[in-house]
Amino acid sequence: MAIAQAEAGAVRWLEGTRLALEPYPWAYTLLVLSLLLLAAALANLLTRKVLLRGLRRAVGRLVRRGEGEDSYRLKVIPRLANVVPALVISAGIGWVPGMPPAVVAFVHGACQAWVVLTLALAFSHALDALNDLYERRPDARHKPIKGYVQVAKIAVFILAGLSIIATLAGVRMLHLVTGLGAATAVVMLVFQDTILSFVASVQISSDGRVRVGDWIEMPSQNADGDVTDIALHTVTVQNWDKTVTTIPTRKLISESFKNWRGMTESGGRRIKRALHLDQASVRFLEPSERDALRRFILLRDYLDTKERELADWNAGLGADGELPVNARRITNLGTFRAYVERYLRHHPQVHRDLTLLVRQLQPGPTGLPLEIYCFTNDTRWAVYEGIQSDIFDHLLAILPEFGLRVFQEPAGADFRALAAGEGVRSETDRAT
Repeated sequence: MAIAQAEAGAVRWLEGTRLALEPYPWAYTLLVLSLLLLAAALANLLTRKVLLRGLRRAVGRLVRRGEGEDSYRLKVIPRLANVVPALVISAGIGWVPGMPPAVVAFVHGACQAWVVLTLALAFSHALDALNDLYERRPDARHKPIKGYVQVAKIAVFILAGLSIIATLAGVRMLHLVTGLGAATAVVMLVFQDTILSFVASVQISSDGRVRVGDWIEMPSQNADGDVTDIALHTVTVQNWDKTVTTIPTRKLISESFKNWRGMTESGGRRIKRALHLDQASVRFLEPSERDALRRFILLRDYLDTKERELADWNAGLGADGELPVNARRITNLGTFRAYVERYLRHHPQVHRDLTLLVRQLQPGPTGLPLEIYCFTNDTRWAVYEGIQSDIFDHLLAILPEFGLRVFQEPAGADFRALAAGEGVRSETDRAT
């Protein structure tokens, strides 16, 4: 009853206002138009402050919040509130007196276009929220969906754009889409990168060749670092020098790159480095030297086993085995190689379940390379470098105990010392 009386009062007020402003026709039109805009603003305010606030709180309770994170903000809800004033204006513009039919039709179309655009933006924010929720899962880095989300957003905005054009042009969307069929080749050309990137994203997501957090190395793109983001068109890599490289997603299926994830998952990082020995320092060990090397706990079992093996071999040669040229003897290089292998196997930071080798490589102008091939049990860069340095520090320091020398090209100080020695020798020769 009260609502009916209020409506009747409003009608009487409007009729009285119309009669009062009858000498000024456009004044009444502007007044009604202003009231319509005011009603749209009030509807928007009511929707935001009353109706959507409760819905937003309800959604916020359903979303789990991590410790220390800001309150979750779902942008789709405020975006949907913009639909209400457009609907109010579209419904009320026809009631504005003195409004030309062309203007009424245009406002209807503009309101419909605004509603479509608002819904598209709201759907885009909903997809972003979905992706954000998915990325909070522990296994999200193995199967990212960001590329799929971006493709869905592109499709939504294309459909929204076609709908807006059809609405403003006054044609049916089906006719517009049919007309665009003739331009399919052009559309394919324009969206060629998007299509290729989408195919690459699907393949990358399905086979897991690249995941967020992986260390990849791709020299052709100047990328060497951790993957921080996998999107539709680009994969973002933060290099070790803190620069950022963006790689086209399709490059990851058309060009080669190195993924270090296997190293991390295996729990071991490879050491592959050689000591270059002076070949002139390689010789047989004398019995006194073998006895001196028994001080090394790691070599006692090796020396015992090797001496028994060689004694049995030489005894089989009879009298010829007594000659040094026929007998097999222990070398300082072989003993050092056995020491290095045992030292690595007992090292607490060398992985015992992965390959471990100490081998000779092809001799060359830089000496005889003795390569160390093993894995550390810590894959962190700084720790790995420390372990590797400690191992080679020890080997370089212990090398003279075996009568071996590291090969090193002569430096300026060596030539000066040689020249000084030749000068002293000349003075001695002249004196004699």
